Amino acid sequence: MPWLNQYVPQFAKLAYTGIALGLIVIMSLGIHFVLHRVVLRWVEGRTRGTQRIWRRAFFERKLFGRLALTLQGIIIYIQAGLWLESGTLLLPSIQTAANLWILLYALLSLYSLLDALLDIFRQRPAMRAFPLRGIFQSVKLLASIFIGLLIVSTLIGKSPVILLSGLGAMTAVLMLVFKDPILGLVAGIQLSANDMLAVGDWLEMGRYGADGEVIDIGLTTVKVQNWDHTITTIPTHALISDSFKNWRGMSESGGRRIKRSLRLDATSVRFLDEEDIRRLQKAHLLDGYLSDKVREISRHNSEQPADMSSLVNGRRLTNLGTFRAYLAALLRQHPHIHQQMTLMVRQLESGSEGIPIEIYAFTSTTRWAEYENIQADIFDHIFAVLPEFDLRLHQNPTGFDLRMLAGVSAAGSYKKVV
Repeated sequence: MPWLNQYVPQFAKLAYTGIALGLIVIMSLGIHFVLHRVVLRWVEGRTRGTQRIWRRAFFERKLFGRLALTLQGIIIYIQAGLWLESGTLLLPSIQTAANLWILLYALLSLYSLLDALLDIFRQRPAMRAFPLRGIFQSVKLLASIFIGLLIVSTLIGKSPVILLSGLGAMTAVLMLVFKDPILGLVAGIQLSANDMLAVGDWLEMGRYGADGEVIDIGLTTVKVQNWDHTITTIPTHALISDSFKNWRGMSESGGRRIKRSLRLDATSVRFLDEEDIRRLQKAHLLDGYLSDKVREISRHNSEQPADMSSLVNGRRLTNLGTFRAYLAALLRQHPHIHQQMTLMVRQLESGSEGIPIEIYAFTSTTRWAEYENIQADIFDHIFAVLPEFDLRLHQNPTGFDLRMLAGVSAAGSYKKVV
């Protein structure tokens, strides 16, 4: 300014620098006020109450605020070049600080954008199967490394190309430092590409004590909320190297398997006589079965020349076989048993613990509590109906059994003495 050189020549340069700094500060504050107090508040007010997910996500993650701060850094950098002379010592300092400001808030803006996109994609059922969190974390890591290199090059005043050329010698060290993120990224891609695991799946992995719902798939870890609401953290790459059980197939099928046995006392198995058949025919689940079986067996036995007064000759109904037929009929008419899935009652190999009779069926619900109630109700009925077939459960002697035996023995001794 000529008038400064005329009146205060000794302070002209200092005064000009002060005026330039004042203009930069005033304009920066004015732009900050307009952007944050006027523009952003107006846009935020327009998005309140809106049903559009992306608008709410961008503001909740502070994307626009950080972009505004990045823009302010760019404006300060431009103003410094306009108002300050090239030979001024403050010019490189202000531009360096502005560069660091721009790089920092550009990185934070990218973080906000990725977080907002993650919130948006999580609302779409088709995108929940992809490990987006791990992918976005990988992008954040790469962006942080790149911005870090630019910041270092800005501070030392060297080209980032020089740093990148020297980075090749540190590749082995970087591979060691970032081993888990790299393995996690590869594992996340494999889990997604092969549809092996998604957020919301029920995962069981005994090695890590995990048995619950997957609540987060990150770059390096997978979080599982167990059935008791504890949280188990599993390395993402462990899901590729180790085996685990995913219960998604069971949930999507609409049925949960019942596979439970009851063991019967082998000494309670016998043939049915006519009185037993007449009594059991009163059960509506057995009426048709017994009528058909009696006709079939009578026809078969009438064709045999053997003496049917002996139990070893011909065919006869047994209480165990009739009991199995009753259980199969019970399951087929049960309102909570899935009739389009495998359903059977089978006899397994007998041993010292009795004759195992296994129930193999699927409930029509996959909810755990409902499944347990259905299963318990079925077996409550089975245990209660056993005496109708003159069958007994096999169990080891208990204190009550021993007391009963002792009582019988004592009574027998008393009779002998008398």
